[in-house]
Amino acid sequence: MKLLASLIFFTRLPFWKIADVPPVYFKRVVDYWPFVGWLTGGIMAGTLWITAEFLPVQIAVLMALAARLLVTGALHEDGLADFCDGFGGGTSRDKILSIMKDSHIGTYGVLGLLFYYGLMWNILTTLSVPLACAAILSGDAWSKFCAAQIINTLPYARKEEESKAKVIYDRMSQVFYYPLLWPEPYLCFLLLDKGYWWAAIAPAMMFILLMSLMRRRLQGYTGDCCGATFLLCEFSFYLTTNLIYTNLW
Repeated sequence: MKLLASLIFFTRLPFWKIADVPPVYFKRVVDYWPFVGWLTGGIMAGTLWITAEFLPVQIAVLMALAARLLVTGALHEDGLADFCDGFGGGTSRDKILSIMKDSHIGTYGVLGLLFYYGLMWNILTTLSVPLACAAILSGDAWSKFCAAQIINTLPYARKEEESKAKVIYDRMSQVFYYPLLWPEPYLCFLLLDKGYWWAAIAPAMMFILLMSLMRRRLQGYTGDCCGATFLLCEFSFYLTTNLIYTNLW
């Protein structure tokens, strides 16, 4: 049930038709967030691989990015926009939380998404298609695993009734972040040449930086922070992969 709850929560695919999931399971959706990354990353990588066969790679990358947006309903992008608005325009903890809760997008949010997708498009189009597909599938799952550690290290910054999703995530079970017990987030690197495994360090470092920022300015995290952390961790993974690729080739 927890896996089904994660698929329902993090995607817009009709998994809700399979069974009626009790609300209590939505508190544990983060446990299987990396698993959902295999699905969303697989759809994105598959779209890129197929469309690149008959379209220029520049267009294929755009279609791959659009495919994940459709599958997730821009859930994480909404978080990134609110995160940029809140931390860009807020001068206090209460002000940041107030701005992030506002459904309207502001200047910082627009600029954040423009820069994010502009850089993502440039990074992915400079990689070979096989490497880009492998990096997408690996980066999605691994970055979600890194971002999920927020709930293990920080308290929730709001009251449960004030959250957008009306739920506060439970901390991950230990089995889900020990490699010997739950290897799923780490298996993605088997898709990449060993020379690219160094890129795995970047999301971990990005997570530490963002966690420090949230602890200092929010004394906790929100759902928007989770989405923003995932996208920024993923971006750092692709950027490092690109740096390794350009130096190798």
